[in-house]
Amino acid sequence: MNTNRMVRIFAGIFILISLALGVPESPLFVSKYFLWFTVFVGANLLQSGFTQFCPLEIFLKKLGVREA
Repeated sequence: MNTNRMVRIFAGIFILISLALGVPESPLFVSKYFLWFTVFVGANLLQSGFTQFCPLEIFLKKLGVREA
């Protein structure tokens, strides 16, 4: 598995978890403020698409995950 794929997997997991914790209709609801984490992940994905800078990708490279 390469860094691009892992970044997408992590982003998807974080978005689903933050939605489960932030949407009042969810059985796992904790607080609506978890939706801000969804905004953060989405904004980070958007800016990394333009700038090619992704902190998670840098971290994964240091752990030895191969690049795409």
